[in-house]
Amino acid sequence: MSDLRELLFFYADSGADEALEDEPVNRLGPKRTAHAQPAEPAGGDRNTAAPSRPAAPERSVPAAPRPPASPDMAAAIPDERQAERARELARNAGSLEELRALLAEFDGCNLKFTAKNLAFSDGDPTAKVMFVGEAPGRDEDIQGLPFVGRSGKLLDRMLAAIGLDRGKAYIANVIPWRPPGNRTPTPLETEICRPFIERQIELAAPKVLVTLGGPSAKALLRTQEGILRMRGTWRSHTTASGREIPAMPTLHPAYLLRNPAHKRLAWRDFLALKLKLRELEDGA
Repeated sequence: MSDLRELLFFYADSGADEALEDEPVNRLGPKRTAHAQPAEPAGGDRNTAAPSRPAAPERSVPAAPRPPASPDMAAAIPDERQAERARELARNAGSLEELRALLAEFDGCNLKFTAKNLAFSDGDPTAKVMFVGEAPGRDEDIQGLPFVGRSGKLLDRMLAAIGLDRGKAYIANVIPWRPPGNRTPTPLETEICRPFIERQIELAAPKVLVTLGGPSAKALLRTQEGILRMRGTWRSHTTASGREIPAMPTLHPAYLLRNPAHKRLAWRDFLALKLKLRELEDGA
């Protein structure tokens, strides 16, 4: 049922919210034609059966007129120029507030036009640790906040297990708009959004970075390794200014909900995070 529900949400997000026929059509059954003969009555003679009515002509549904192309619609088609434009805008953001305003106005990623809200961040931007996932889901899109659905509740429990909460962490996503139907973002969509999250990390300046899931780790750590090989080992994220931030790749909470047996692996990663934060406090 969840897959069907997500499919219906995908159709609604895409604008397909109205049926074209009054009755459902079984397109997997035998094909119907306009000149099909009526079924012969049981035990009767074909020649003495009541004459059938001529088939009514099929009604054609007129195609909706295509709206004229506008600059905004053209800008919604992602291409390499939009990726370069994103890099330039991100470089010019002098604060997190300015970066958020730039993202709210940015029209170079088509995901913005199917999403309900910009899910920029949650938590404390001055926190020592920053968590970055891949993209918002349905609940995040509705509330305009990252990690507030089922996976977000699991993340909250994981944070509480090491003595943290949202007030002591900063949370964001590589892509701040929900892809329609929760589909996987395309490589170009990720590349367009990457400069904004990299600038967001640079401006927040956390002491430690935690990437949640393989797509986030690959985007921010510039690697093609699988998450099960990466997780549990400290890596490094380099900002545009050359600052090195210790980074721990770990499993995404949504993955853990589908694979509960791997929660023990994430627990080890979070214990390593707790130790790292303690070391930073002791060295301060």
